[in-house]
Amino acid sequence: MNPNKTLNTRLIVASILVLLVMAFVILGGWPYAIFITIFLALAGWEYWRIFRISDYSPSLFLMIVGILSLVGMRYFFQFQHLDIWLTAMILLSMTFAVFQQTQNVPKAGFNFAITASGILYVGWLGSYAISLRALPLGLIWTLLVIFSAAMSDTGGYLFGSLWGKHKIAPSLSPQKSWEGYFGGVLVAALSTWGAALVCAQFFPTLNPLHGLILGAVLAILTPLGDFAESMLKRSFNIKDTSHILPGHGGILDRIDSSLWAIPIGFYIILLLK
Repeated sequence: MNPNKTLNTRLIVASILVLLVMAFVILGGWPYAIFITIFLALAGWEYWRIFRISDYSPSLFLMIVGILSLVGMRYFFQFQHLDIWLTAMILLSMTFAVFQQTQNVPKAGFNFAITASGILYVGWLGSYAISLRALPLGLIWTLLVIFSAAMSDTGGYLFGSLWGKHKIAPSLSPQKSWEGYFGGVLVAALSTWGAALVCAQFFPTLNPLHGLILGAVLAILTPLGDFAESMLKRSFNIKDTSHILPGHGGILDRIDSSLWAIPIGFYIILLLK
């Protein structure tokens, strides 16, 4: 395959994704909720697919229903009634596995764990995108969280490419280095601080120092999301979670860091208020 063609495809798809995300974040309301729902449902299907191609049989139906219902509950009720939802999802996942065992389906216990973890990892964490957007100044905070995660990746790539020598975890991600990691923290902290400075000109209640803290903390923690995704893929010897996004792989391949950045960012913002 022509490397230039592959790079061009990646850039085109990345540009479209950035524009789509920006547009729906700005729109907010039900269009944003529907966008997040579709995005997470596709990610849930990819999570199911990782295990299904490895001869496990988790419930795709429960995984998707759990993700959809959780996004809906976040949108309409925020954090109310989530205890009931969580209880129901765990019990339904276990009931599904018990039924599988009565039918002599192999690995029923593992299937319970996979179904429940898919709902929680993709749905519970991902649906914080709804809660984050619903905060006061939610539009700005959501954009800053997304921006910070992107700058962390960009800084990590640039510093790693130029000076990366000391590998963090070669068995998981051979290209990631400590030099890239600390470069990502530096770039994310300073760029998010700069973005917050600009936003503060239009939203005076926004403290630019909070942008610096947000960018630094997210850049320190969210690379774990990338390592977690690598762990899953290496466990089952697959390169991409799917081929939905030409040149990029799957939805999960693109939101691995965001699944960490969004809920962590949400709680950082609450602490900073």
